[in-house]
Amino acid sequence: MNRLLLCLVAGVLIQGAHASEPKTLRYAFEVAETGFDPAELSDLYSRYLTSEIFDAPLRYAYLAAPGTLEPSTADGMPEVSGDYKTFTIRIKKGIYFTDDPAFNGQRRELTAEDYVYSYKRIFDPHWNSPNEGTLELVKILGMNELRQDAVKSGHFDYDRPVEGLRALDRYTFQFRLGVPSPRFLENLADASTFGAVAREVVEKYHDTIMEHPVGTGPFILTNWVRSSHLVLERNPNYRLDIFHVTPDPNDADAQRIARELDGRRLPLIDRVEISIIEESQPRWLSFLDGEQDFMENMPLDLAPLAVPNNQLAPTLAKKHVQLERVPNIDVAIILFNMDNPVLGGYEPEKIALRRAINLGFDTAEFIRSYQKFQALPAQSLIMPGLFGYDPELRTENGVTDVVRARAILDSYGYVPHHGGRWRENPDGSPLIIEFRTQPDQRSRIRDEICKKSLDALDIQSSFKPAKWPENLKAAQAGAYMAWALGSSASGPDPSGVLIEAYGPSAGAENYSRFRLPAYDELYREQDSIPNGPERAKLIRQMQEILVAYAPMKVMVHRFDIDLAYPWVKYYRRWPFAHRDFWRYVDIDQAEQAKSARRS
Repeated sequence: MNRLLLCLVAGVLIQGAHASEPKTLRYAFEVAETGFDPAELSDLYSRYLTSEIFDAPLRYAYLAAPGTLEPSTADGMPEVSGDYKTFTIRIKKGIYFTDDPAFNGQRRELTAEDYVYSYKRIFDPHWNSPNEGTLELVKILGMNELRQDAVKSGHFDYDRPVEGLRALDRYTFQFRLGVPSPRFLENLADASTFGAVAREVVEKYHDTIMEHPVGTGPFILTNWVRSSHLVLERNPNYRLDIFHVTPDPNDADAQRIARELDGRRLPLIDRVEISIIEESQPRWLSFLDGEQDFMENMPLDLAPLAVPNNQLAPTLAKKHVQLERVPNIDVAIILFNMDNPVLGGYEPEKIALRRAINLGFDTAEFIRSYQKFQALPAQSLIMPGLFGYDPELRTENGVTDVVRARAILDSYGYVPHHGGRWRENPDGSPLIIEFRTQPDQRSRIRDEICKKSLDALDIQSSFKPAKWPENLKAAQAGAYMAWALGSSASGPDPSGVLIEAYGPSAGAENYSRFRLPAYDELYREQDSIPNGPERAKLIRQMQEILVAYAPMKVMVHRFDIDLAYPWVKYYRRWPFAHRDFWRYVDIDQAEQAKSARRS
């Protein structure tokens, strides 16, 4: 056999070998997961996982105009009454849960009762769901009474009929609300927290349900080493899901991808492997070494090296690495615990302390050193892309004024009562601001900026490092003084962000534990009316209250930089549809093999 023929045979064998391998997407999270139970989750990275394991009735359409909803398990769009109080949802027949011992060997179909049960779980005090406040606002008829009886008795009666949430037949369920909710459909599009779970599964695993996800989504968890490594594989029971959308008419690339995806069955890949790599340098090196196919949220401390002047570096361009740089619909904040005896409270001197800290924070340095110029100063919680965002708004959040901050502290008695440099409380007790933080290099950069900002005000600071899940638990319990984190929107409605200061949600979505009746009244009012000038006016008043009382420091709106090797196809960071992007991407194994041979 001549050399040419040998080469041809070898090439065919290699191509065949790659074709038989599962299409695998490999990438890393920078923060560890907390678990997999939709009812108990609020953190972003766990919700990335549950978005792919569970199913909601609706979803945001990938590549369509931002904010466009489409059916997922629903058989068509829901029926909505003219007063926005009644929502009727029909789900498709023939959708099945992943096989699990809880089903005793029987194939288990998704029914309307599963959604009724899953939404009731949000109100069960036993699960302490951080999402209860979101649904409590719409006043599902009879649900509050059911919850209050459970609080008194210690038992939540899932079999008790509720007027506002019931199955009309095997495949139809209905919400009846006590107040108008023009944007209630957005709650039906979040599989990460409102996805359907089966009652048998919860009753089998009960308090270990966070470790046993059983859903109807496109992927299943097949291997899990906590805070280290996860493997998810294509769900063999996943329903027929054919891609077809009308792409955003203003985005030529979205139109191209939509044409190529049209008519294809989802998901396109077989397997997703996720590593937890918290430090930015190892995560970056893992990508450069080809151990990861995709890098979401590229470490910003490396942005000058990887994307100088926001352009792909020549070394990466030579490898045909794909760059996606977009403004994320999020905000970075420092939360202040309003129940903390030093930093919290509503007395004039407490408000003055928080306002001074906000004014003294060096936002420009934060954008330069921590964000590497991949962020914009934020003026309020409302993010670009949400209704009510005003690019012309200017508040104290966007200002650094150390002179003014020091003057406020002086006038309210925050001075060194016992001599020396450091300020003390008006009663002469020590004043030390303690920040919860993470034990990684990037967090240390942010901590140094916080320290220097407080040093400039002659306020002492300290830092208490712990893993992110531990800090989240502390925030939920109110066991902290200050903590920096990010908040992202799952839809275009700002209510999901403004609830972070809504009193009844204290300890759930509202980690600052801010409670002010005037703000709560505005929140309920704006949440019950359609988008328009009247709602925008109410949202502006809420923003003014948050600036005045300062339960948090709003820092920046961030840009995200995602990198992917050329064999990762069809990836776009799409507004509100990004969390469940796995089902839409493909792996070109021929291109992957070609690159491996080149390297």
